[in-house]
Amino acid sequence: MKRLLTISFSITMILTCVWICSSYAVKGSKSVRPPAVAGMFYVDSPDKLHQEVSSFLKSAGGVEVPGKIRGLVSPHAGYIYSGVVAAAGYRQIASSIKTVFLLGSSHRVPLGAPSIPDVQAYQTPLGKVPLAELASTLRNSPGFASVPDAHLEEHSLEVQLPFLQVMLKKFEIVPILINSSDPKALAEILVKHVGDDTLVVASTDLSHYYSYETAVSLDRVCTTAITRSRFSDMPLCEACGKQAVLTLMHIAQIKGWRGVLLDYKNSGDTAGGKNRVVGYASIAFVEGKEMTDAMKETLPVQDREALLRLARTAIEARLVEGAKVDRPRQVSPVFNEMRGCFVTLHKHGQLRGCIGTIEPTCSLIECVEKNAKNAAFHDPRFPALSVEELKEIDVEVSVLSVPEVLGFKDGEDLKGQLEPNVHGVILSRGMHRSTFLPQVWKQLPDKEKFLEHLCLKGGMSATAWQEPKTKVEVYSAEVFGEEDLK
Repeated sequence: MKRLLTISFSITMILTCVWICSSYAVKGSKSVRPPAVAGMFYVDSPDKLHQEVSSFLKSAGGVEVPGKIRGLVSPHAGYIYSGVVAAAGYRQIASSIKTVFLLGSSHRVPLGAPSIPDVQAYQTPLGKVPLAELASTLRNSPGFASVPDAHLEEHSLEVQLPFLQVMLKKFEIVPILINSSDPKALAEILVKHVGDDTLVVASTDLSHYYSYETAVSLDRVCTTAITRSRFSDMPLCEACGKQAVLTLMHIAQIKGWRGVLLDYKNSGDTAGGKNRVVGYASIAFVEGKEMTDAMKETLPVQDREALLRLARTAIEARLVEGAKVDRPRQVSPVFNEMRGCFVTLHKHGQLRGCIGTIEPTCSLIECVEKNAKNAAFHDPRFPALSVEELKEIDVEVSVLSVPEVLGFKDGEDLKGQLEPNVHGVILSRGMHRSTFLPQVWKQLPDKEKFLEHLCLKGGMSATAWQEPKTKVEVYSAEVFGEEDLK
């Protein structure tokens, strides 16, 4: 009997120890946070997971970014839906990264303050990822919290890890979940710890459960606001990780990083129907100088060809019975960016129509199609284009960067800042406004003549450009035509 009691007591102690250890594995400071969505959001076999992630990294498309990516906006859906979009960013990160700030939303548990888990590591099928010592320091700092239940089943941070594990040999993480805290205040704290070997990842999906066309339109507003650092437009952005994204945007603003859309798709493009889709974007933040260089990159030839074909067929569809507009089937990320553009028509080398939009009010695809029709049929300087002229015209497209205000003290200061053949210029004074595209420098290479003619074009005095009260904006334009490609 005594022996049975001893055995019973031992079993009880063992079960109690198991229960305590199990509880400690979730809540204790020496614990490892186990994978919550392995086998659901991604495969749970180490070999298959490594193979799956490697396949995404190899097949991912999107924009190539020169230089070093310092921040990423990355999706967090199941890999079958968003893996290839996430890979567009992760495949370009530097192998020298040692610390990764992971910022994501808490989908299940409301949070008052940013929460950092009290664990030593995160576990995935590919192994353990240790938390940086900084995680503990921040967790114990004013303004932070540790809410174990928020992290226990949360997927937004976990799904980023296998991509990082495949790309980086050895790294540490600072995992932070955010709901209602102040993104700017959090950014000001985190930016002090962002070094050359640090990557900041904001985890988010975009709009949820709209039709394909509606989702593309809504997500375009969001991706443009993020890449252009338009904080005032972010209330219009539908993203479950908006607070995380805003934190990264504030860090990028402080650091002078510039945003670029690497890839955009929704579940209708990857692994689902088009009636109720979820949007995904990969957006990189790159150090200022490198991003300036990136903005000077030319569009790939296939994108130029697609835009020129779109412009010509938009005109043909109005003139030829049965003709249809040939909109690009393969959507390049830049096509969905809100951009200004001009479409110019030449006939035997002479101007035959030119209409454009300076401000980025719609997607590039919409801009080109609309202005092609306007240049052909609504330029007040010319009669509407006829079907007989179709074979005689050359179509030219100018894709504009977003205008930036140029501050200047006086006329000499303004002239010193202008770059002929690079800058398109907008002058605004009261109700008067006018612009010259960069290619106008070829006809007016003298800076004073260029500015005087631009003032007169807008109904201003010829010397208005010398006065600081005149608003001056500059932009660049990538210009290409059918004759160029021939």
